[in-house]
Amino acid sequence: MTSVALGNWFSSAGATFLLIALAEFGDKSQLVCMTLAARHRGLPVILGAIAAFAVLNLLAVLFGAALAAWLPEWVITLAVAVLFAVFGISALRYQEEAEDEEIEEKPGHGIFATTFLMIFLAEFGDKTQIAVAGMGSTADATATWVGATLALATTSLLGVFAGRRWLKRLPLQWIHRISGIFFLLLALLATLRLFGAF
Repeated sequence: MTSVALGNWFSSAGATFLLIALAEFGDKSQLVCMTLAARHRGLPVILGAIAAFAVLNLLAVLFGAALAAWLPEWVITLAVAVLFAVFGISALRYQEEAEDEEIEEKPGHGIFATTFLMIFLAEFGDKTQIAVAGMGSTADATATWVGATLALATTSLLGVFAGRRWLKRLPLQWIHRISGIFFLLLALLATLRLFGAF
């Protein structure tokens, strides 16, 4: 791999990490990790969450890469621009919920399997998975997978170790606004690419 290609790889991984980490702060997967870690040992919760995210992100980048191989580039770029614009507007309109969401554990499973199932079901088809698929269709799939998985592992670790009290001190509304602006910038870049200006 040349230095330029390596630079592009790290750039794609870094952009994915930043986007997904910002989008996931205060999201339901972090709530699942916080709730389960409050009742059980932290390590199986973390491992279950990371395993679920690794599988979800793999499915997303494979789907994105498959779409990129079958559809014309302009269709993919247009779809990514529209999706990121929608996610950006949605993130800018984020309002903190007054009440905590109830987390129901899956009985009859070990804590690793419980965490894996809960995260997998909560995040399958979620905006972050769709965003990963979109990025995987326009950027290096491996870099996208690594960046997204590291981002979700980081937010899960913060959920387990920092806990609810510390995370509630973070200005989640501002974090989501930054995420929204980042999504809109990516939508703009995709639009410029569509018209050959970038």
